[in-house]
Amino acid sequence: MSLLKINELRVAYGQIEALKGVSLVVEPGEVVAILGANGAGKTTLMRAISGLLPKSSGQIIFEDRDITNLSADRIVRCGIAQSPEGRRVFGTLTVAENLKLGGFTRPPQESRASIEAAYTMFPRLAERREQFAGTLSGGEQQMLAIGRALVAKPKLLLLDEPSLGLAPIIIQSIFRSLRGIADTGVTILIVEQNARAALKLADRGYVLEVGRIMLEGDSTTILHSPEVRAAYLGG
Repeated sequence: MSLLKINELRVAYGQIEALKGVSLVVEPGEVVAILGANGAGKTTLMRAISGLLPKSSGQIIFEDRDITNLSADRIVRCGIAQSPEGRRVFGTLTVAENLKLGGFTRPPQESRASIEAAYTMFPRLAERREQFAGTLSGGEQQMLAIGRALVAKPKLLLLDEPSLGLAPIIIQSIFRSLRGIADTGVTILIVEQNARAALKLADRGYVLEVGRIMLEGDSTTILHSPEVRAAYLGG
């Protein structure tokens, strides 16, 4: 049984159709990358899976259950959590308070254990647990956004542009952490413009162009695709 299956998903903003019949599959334990340029529909896809956007048509199936029209909080309770584009941490709350919010669907004792696990994974957050999130660096905020999503104990972790706006050395650190998360068995669906980093992490990938899947395959195949190399890897 696939963990996530999307069938002919369509999403529109008014008269503009952002997703034009997208279909994809994510198996348990996989890391799957979604590649594409700005405006391809990547963030729309992630927000649709998370229940943050209405769908025009199509289906989203998670663990054999149709979640297409569930609310965002019910989708989190099903086992899907997202680290959104731009981090979206609560700047006037502390690191500890942000992490606590990530566990709002879980019993307090389980939530506390997951928060401690997030501190173990990202020691920088432990050092800054009483610091306001808005005063953290970009890399620290990204760690916090990922940690907050993990506190929900997701079966599927959605990552939207985790490298956005970060220095290369910080990107390397973040992706090492993502490798560690994947190695614990968490299934990951990652949207990234940094195609090389995403494909090194991923088992498989999809290339999204103007709301349609134009290419799919294992990460090695996509990495060596002439079209992908020309568009995303500089030749």
